[in-house]
Amino acid sequence: MRYGVVFPQTSIGTDPMAVRDFAQAVEALGYNHILLYDHVLGAGAASRPGWSGTYEHADMFHEVFVLFGYLAAVTTRVELATGILILPQRQTALVAKQAATIDVLSGGRMRLGVGVGWNIVEYEALGRDFTDRGRRMDEQVEVLRRLWNDELVTYNGKWHAIADAGINPRPVQRPIPLWFGGIADRVLRRIGRLGDGWVVPSYDRAPLKKHHEAFAKIRDHARQAGRDPGTIGMEKVFGFTTAQPTDWAQVVEGWREVGATHVSISTMEDPSLTTLDAHIKAIGQFKDKTNGR
Repeated sequence: MRYGVVFPQTSIGTDPMAVRDFAQAVEALGYNHILLYDHVLGAGAASRPGWSGTYEHADMFHEVFVLFGYLAAVTTRVELATGILILPQRQTALVAKQAATIDVLSGGRMRLGVGVGWNIVEYEALGRDFTDRGRRMDEQVEVLRRLWNDELVTYNGKWHAIADAGINPRPVQRPIPLWFGGIADRVLRRIGRLGDGWVVPSYDRAPLKKHHEAFAKIRDHARQAGRDPGTIGMEKVFGFTTAQPTDWAQVVEGWREVGATHVSISTMEDPSLTTLDAHIKAIGQFKDKTNGR
């Protein structure tokens, strides 16, 4: 099993040295990857009665590809993964170029986790349609892989038109691994047809049996699509307060038994962790209690 850490977007602050020190601590502790959440804009909740979104305008988020460019320079080994990037609100060719650049600058350490998101405010501000985002993402995945793999691409789809053009540089990994986040049945079908893995979000607290069944569905969809289901991974994201430290190893083992290949610990949901040192201590504690198995 591979172990990762969710980069604490909302609490890391703007000091570039703190960002560097956290990433290097993750690497020094022996973690395998850094997982990054993505939001471009936060809504002003006061002007939206009944707003129930997870994040608001006061919650800070570094832009993922810019941050990964920085992290690629200050780390040497850890994989750089999004968990998840809201793909349908972004231009596909630009994402292909940005991800490929990160993969090149990091020496092949990019993993792109994508999803459709929930924040209509972002879609509106970025000029993208919220209602067709799932269908559009299917086509985006095809375009991304074509641009990563092929020197020149000609493509005519419902939402994309490319006339004999390509990105340069192309990534070290061809293609870059594409994982999907979400829990809906349509997401499970999409992973089976198209994905390299499934990111189970920290807010999903369904029993392990449900996730075992969901992963079995993903594998069935993969077989139906003529794919090898054994190539599809699963990552579970844990909130630091999900369980008591004495239970962490048992919880991780339970996820291993249902098929998880990756786990990531997120400290950003814990309001008691207010300093860089506290976040680093917390991820060290998680690694120690689970033995990094």
